[in-house]
Amino acid sequence: MKCDKRHMLLYAVTDRTWSGEQTLYEQVEAALKGGVTCVQLREKELDEAAFLQEAKDICALCRRYHIPFIVNDNVDIAVACGADGIHVGQEDMVAGEVRRRVGDAMILGVSVHTVEEARQAVHDGADYLGLGAVFPTSTKADADQMTSETLRDICSAVDVPIVAIGGINRDNLLSLAGSGVDGAALVSAIFSAEDIERNCQELRALAERMVRA
Repeated sequence: MKCDKRHMLLYAVTDRTWSGEQTLYEQVEAALKGGVTCVQLREKELDEAAFLQEAKDICALCRRYHIPFIVNDNVDIAVACGADGIHVGQEDMVAGEVRRRVGDAMILGVSVHTVEEARQAVHDGADYLGLGAVFPTSTKADADQMTSETLRDICSAVDVPIVAIGGINRDNLLSLAGSGVDGAALVSAIFSAEDIERNCQELRALAERMVRA
């Protein structure tokens, strides 16, 4: 499974901050039922053994729904659990080294903030790019907000699928229309909802309107 731009449409990035009565696994399944098109597992707190088990479980879940499963940052976990892909940032392992470690079959996503970073990531083997933060976000406190001009410039400069991330919610998602992005990655806008499945159905409809505009 390589990266299709349709996988970027409604891209869910996990955050266990919002897991309460439901487990993260249950929240992800609700998001899948609601129509998310990709799932990225992002874990900063679990030890390696617990992270690996969680990754295996959610990977199997995504397979049942025929949706790509991506691991954030941790190449060893991505390989060990049989993930469809790995996503890295500019502060993580360089994209070229990640590609050498995971081979050609695994999807490689890279976070970028400038046209130069975008071109370099594609040169190094990125299959898709994450651009952001496109709006102010509390999920990643050190994220600088990207201007709409930079967003459009990056979309014009590369020919791989692009997903916007950072502070996106139902109120501002449609403002990304015409930017060139292929979809939106959401964290709290998905996982903080009381009814994740219904919320994702509504977000999916908005994302489809956004890319058609």
